[in-house]
Amino acid sequence: MKNYFDIKDKIAVVTGASSGLGLQIARAYASQGAKVALFARREDRLKDNVAAIQKEFGVDAMYATCDVGDYDSITKAVEKVMAAYGRIDILVNSAGMGCNKMVMDQSNEEWERHLHVDLSGVYYMCKAVGKVMIDQNYGKIINIGSIHSRVIFPGGGISAYASAKGGVMNLTKNLAVEWAKYNITVNAIGPAVFETELTASSLEIPGFMDLIKAYCPAGRLGKPGELDGIAIYLASDASSFCTGQLICIDGGWTAI
Repeated sequence: MKNYFDIKDKIAVVTGASSGLGLQIARAYASQGAKVALFARREDRLKDNVAAIQKEFGVDAMYATCDVGDYDSITKAVEKVMAAYGRIDILVNSAGMGCNKMVMDQSNEEWERHLHVDLSGVYYMCKAVGKVMIDQNYGKIINIGSIHSRVIFPGGGISAYASAKGGVMNLTKNLAVEWAKYNITVNAIGPAVFETELTASSLEIPGFMDLIKAYCPAGRLGKPGELDGIAIYLASDASSFCTGQLICIDGGWTAI
């Protein structure tokens, strides 16, 4: 029987892969036989993660230190992957930063930093890897948006984060339209709140879990591995006619 979700030997670049959702998705791809290139700033974490992936899944893996807010850093990391593998089939943009400040408590510099990393960083990565995918006439781009690409909850202090993630959703749509003729699909995943390093500070806010229970019908946080299925689907040829979409994995949050 044909495996419509086959990504064996595909080359996948995953940003934000030192921890959190980026690392979880990289491991999911490796479990399916893909060759993974982990991008992040923390080289010590990257080394450990690559070694663990190679040992557990027996696949080829590599890393490149990369600051998604620095286009020169991105181009050097992409060149390293191309030198090793000669192509890039899959790009997952998972690098990002959190925010827990109300507008009047947030400096202009903090606002600009969030948009630079969470939105411009996705744009820069898509642009750099998009050049490769256009040349090879094939590619699967998966941007990590958020439920907050679409909805907000009170008391969250996420104006910068939500603004950037809303931008990611519309950037995804725009690139999907621009690059469909090159056999490139561009989609986004919109997770609800998962327990990661990025969300750790939010989970310490008094009453935060009460908000989760009030707004998420499932009444809980997302668990490790619960993004794996959609990430594999969007990276595989099973999703060849799916592009420009934000697919929320949220326990029913955005259904309300």
